[in-house]
Amino acid sequence: MKPTLIIGGGIVGLFSAYFLQKEGIEVTIIDRTDLQDNCSTGNAGMIVPSHIIPLAAPGMITKGISWMFSSKSPFYIHPRLDYKLLQWCLLFFKSANEKQVKRSIPFLKNLSLLSKSLYLEFKAEHPEAALALAEKGLMMAYQTEAVEKEEIEFAHLAQKHGLEAEILSPRDIQKIEPNLEVKARGAVLFPGDAHLDPGALYGFLKKYLEEKGVKFQYTTQVEGFEGLGGRVQAVITDKGRFEADKVMLCGGSWSGELAKMLGFSLPMMGGKGYSFIQENKPKIKQATILTEMKVAVSPYGENVRFGGTMEIAGTNQSININRVKGIFESINRYYPDFEAKFPEENQIWKGLRPCSPDGLPYIGFAPGYSNVLVGSGHSMMGISLAPATGKILAELHEQKATAIEISGFEVGRYAK
Repeated sequence: MKPTLIIGGGIVGLFSAYFLQKEGIEVTIIDRTDLQDNCSTGNAGMIVPSHIIPLAAPGMITKGISWMFSSKSPFYIHPRLDYKLLQWCLLFFKSANEKQVKRSIPFLKNLSLLSKSLYLEFKAEHPEAALALAEKGLMMAYQTEAVEKEEIEFAHLAQKHGLEAEILSPRDIQKIEPNLEVKARGAVLFPGDAHLDPGALYGFLKKYLEEKGVKFQYTTQVEGFEGLGGRVQAVITDKGRFEADKVMLCGGSWSGELAKMLGFSLPMMGGKGYSFIQENKPKIKQATILTEMKVAVSPYGENVRFGGTMEIAGTNQSININRVKGIFESINRYYPDFEAKFPEENQIWKGLRPCSPDGLPYIGFAPGYSNVLVGSGHSMMGISLAPATGKILAELHEQKATAIEISGFEVGRYAK
C-alpha cells in the first residue's frame, strides 16, 4: 500500500498526520527544511475563537496605506515590481468589504471552536505533553478613543455570534495584572480564548508521530508531480521519486508554488512576523494583544514572548530590524514598569505566515484532482486552526462527512 504524502511539516501538516495515523493510514511527511525552526515554533501560540474577522476586512486598505510610510508599523507591504504581489493585492482589495466579512464569520468561528475543543481533547489524551495550555482568555488592551470604539463594536459583534466578551475598565485591567502598571484606556477580554507554548506543542507532536511510525523526509525539495486522469501517482523531489496513494499540500507560504506545479491557482503571500522572548519581570499574567501596535503578549512560566507585525514579504526570510524595533517600543508604551531588553539578532525569531487574499484558509480537495488535498493559508492563526484543519483533512481523506461546513474554505475559489 502506498503512503499518503504530506508536503509540509508545519503544525497543520503534523496535525493532519496525527489524525490520519489514528485512522491507521501510513504517512510520510516531506519538508524542504530540517524542521528545527519554522513558522509553527516561535509564534504567540494563541488559540483564538474570538478572531472571527478575516485579515481582509473593511478599513484595512486605508490603514495599510497609512502604515506603508512607517517601517515599524503593524502591517507593511514593501512596494516592488512583482506580478504575484500585484495579483494578491488586487484580490485582497476585492475581498475587503462588509459582504465578504459577513459571509466569512460563521466559517471562521466554527473552525475555531472545533479547534479549541480538539485542543482540550488533545490535552486530556496527552497530559504528558506539557503544553502549558492556559485557558485564561485573551485581553485586547487599547489606549486611544478610536481603537476603543472599534474594539467595543467588535465585542458586541462577537456577543451577537455567541462568543463571550467582557468590556474592562482600567481598574479591571489592574486586577488582572497586579504586578505592574498597564497603560490602557480599557480592554476587551475574551474568556473563551487560550494560549500555549507553540514550541512545546510542536516538539511533542513531532516526537509522538515518529514513535507512531510516521516517516519524515527532511531537507527535501519538491520539484514536480507525476499523474494521470486527475490523480497524482508520485511526488518528484531532489531526493528521488516518492509514490503516493494521496497527497496533502500543507506547505504554508510555499503552497502556492506547489499548486502551480499541479496546474491550479492558489494565491498566497508570506506574511512575515517576528517575536522574541524576555524574562517576565515584573510578571505579566494575562495573554494580551496591544491593539494599536498589533503586538501579541504570551506569558509562559518565567518568560514572556512578544510578537507581531505582518510584513507581506513573499518568501523573503531576512530580518528587518525596524520591524522588531516596532514590537520592542510597544512594550514600555503599555507596560512602563516592564524591564525590557532589546534582543540580539540571534534571539529574534521570524516566520512566514501563509496569507490568502480573503483571509480564509484553503481546506479541501484541489480542483481537478481526486487524491490531492490542501490545508494552508491560515495567516496568523495556524496554531489556532491546525487541529480542526487536520481533523477535516483526515475526514475528507477517508471520505467521511466533515465535522463542520467547509464550503467557505474552497481550495479552487481562485482557480475559476
